[in-house]
Amino acid sequence: MISHVTRRFTAFLVAAMAMPSFVPTVSAGELNKLRCEYRADAVNARVFNVLKYGAVGDDKTDNSEAFSSCLTAVIEAGGGRMYLPAGVYRGRILIPAVSKPIPSWITVEIVGEGEPTPIFGTIGAFPLQNNGTIVKSLSKSGPAVISASSSPKSLYGGFSAVNVVIKNLDVRTDDDPGIGGIDLHYALQCKIENVFVNTGVYNVQASKPTHGTSGLITPACNNAALTILRNVVVTGYHTGILVNEHTDGDNINLASNINGLEFVSAYHASRFGRVGAQRCTHAISVTGKHGFSIEQLDMEIAGKGQTDIRNEWQATAFNIYDPDNLGLADVNYWVVEGNVGAVEKFTRKGGSSIRARRIGSVSSGKERAGE
Repeated sequence: MISHVTRRFTAFLVAAMAMPSFVPTVSAGELNKLRCEYRADAVNARVFNVLKYGAVGDDKTDNSEAFSSCLTAVIEAGGGRMYLPAGVYRGRILIPAVSKPIPSWITVEIVGEGEPTPIFGTIGAFPLQNNGTIVKSLSKSGPAVISASSSPKSLYGGFSAVNVVIKNLDVRTDDDPGIGGIDLHYALQCKIENVFVNTGVYNVQASKPTHGTSGLITPACNNAALTILRNVVVTGYHTGILVNEHTDGDNINLASNINGLEFVSAYHASRFGRVGAQRCTHAISVTGKHGFSIEQLDMEIAGKGQTDIRNEWQATAFNIYDPDNLGLADVNYWVVEGNVGAVEKFTRKGGSSIRARRIGSVSSGKERAGE
């Protein structure tokens, strides 16, 4: 719907172009106000509120159909923002495939009302809050809570011509999840900021994952892929973040996952700034040829008496797990042991081409090789 501000400003421009001697009937201040309001209208026209498409944030209603309707409108508009006000929204967000040719990539934003509070740590017990915007699915199988569809008709070998932006969301599955949190394997590019992916429980209480699920999977398209991650926390999955092509991350925290970061085969290198890994069986796991660097890998391992029969899987087996020596990397690390403090312990299995150096050390530090 075109607002009265847009109609008025458009009429002003038409008159000015049609008549070289046109004399404005509004002051410079009024004209500037019209211009600002016109720009605001243009921005708002690209914002699609899920409530207008039937979504209800009551932690009961299945909003999958409403999400689908909203995203269809976003894509038909050539891109825009799917906005979710504060609330607990059950259902899945499935981003439809986009097959438009170059240069018609589009950007789809999925944005919550406020930044979530990521509850994680190794002491205390805090209930996960229902503040902010939560997208939640307790399904036992099927697609991730948020996922991008493949595009068989795409010029990009099945990848969808979409750049996905996700901000200010708490994404939740069940404990021992049978589905993933965010799966953008088939997107071309993404930017994820201020996002907490979790299994609905405080991380030290998380059950051992028995499914091969990931909290986050980044885009995998060889030449087009670009992932930017900022302020992302993932807790309670088999793999916290599955790292594909061209991934750049900073302020990342991975707590109580079997694999914190898992690097799979990639042609292009990835870079991480600060990465925290608490109680991960393997802080870093390498399952494919991948070049990467981590400027600060800050790990906390469980100390004596800090695990029990239910969460003993959270005792760190290897800080770096690369049994087939597929990684080529530079890693600066720091290790803290619960109830002890900073320690020089560092364990690895394989990783012959991963140069690991304890912060402050001129050498690779004291390492214990795994069997």
